[in-house]
Amino acid sequence: MGSRHIKMGPIYQWLLFCSFSSSSTSPLLHTQECGRVCFDFPNFNFNVSHHGDYVAIASEPLCLVGLDIVCHMIPEKETVLEYVQNFSSCFSSLEWNQIITAGSNDEVLSEFYRYWCLKEAYVKAIGSGLAYGLHKVEFHHTGWTNISVKVDGILNSQWRFWLSYLGKGHWVSVARGHPRSAIESYKRSLKQTKFNEEEYNEGLLLPNPRFVLRTVEELFSVIHKAKCSCLSS
Repeated sequence: MGSRHIKMGPIYQWLLFCSFSSSSTSPLLHTQECGRVCFDFPNFNFNVSHHGDYVAIASEPLCLVGLDIVCHMIPEKETVLEYVQNFSSCFSSLEWNQIITAGSNDEVLSEFYRYWCLKEAYVKAIGSGLAYGLHKVEFHHTGWTNISVKVDGILNSQWRFWLSYLGKGHWVSVARGHPRSAIESYKRSLKQTKFNEEEYNEGLLLPNPRFVLRTVEELFSVIHKAKCSCLSS
């Protein structure tokens, strides 16, 4: 257990960034009558994922957030092509062609896992999980940057995606999107799902802060210090 790591989405970095917003119409900030600036997180939500050696958490104040980690695992009892073929129905024809023509077995697996990581992040963000038809969600990218998504063949410009390599065969993806994309049962739990374009862009275009790496021992140390601080106050 000592060798495992926790990737933590830095909520304090989110708070630090939001506090410097200069927009008076920001849905994340408002000023009380006394002049005190306060944070307003209408849809605070978070998402957790774990695979291989990592656990991760990411949060958003306004947009939906989805997070997924994949570990590049080599199948033992079947060939790489046999393994990925089991999931062929989860990909669009364009994605599937990108996967099976990626090159070597290792490159095919890498392509497969990256697409899978993005799809998982999206369906987790909207609250559906794997019940949603993954083949309906098609990703486009330029060298795995400038990632965009088409849902049922329609480009959805109200979503942003990030895909990062953690090392040791691990990938992490983060999806950020509009609350109205959530499934109905999840949408009912959100405080606000309607925004004008300016309000929504305040949340959508927030920078994506880097993850903070913590070992399990370091995390326990932080928790212990927080408890001691509470007891002494």
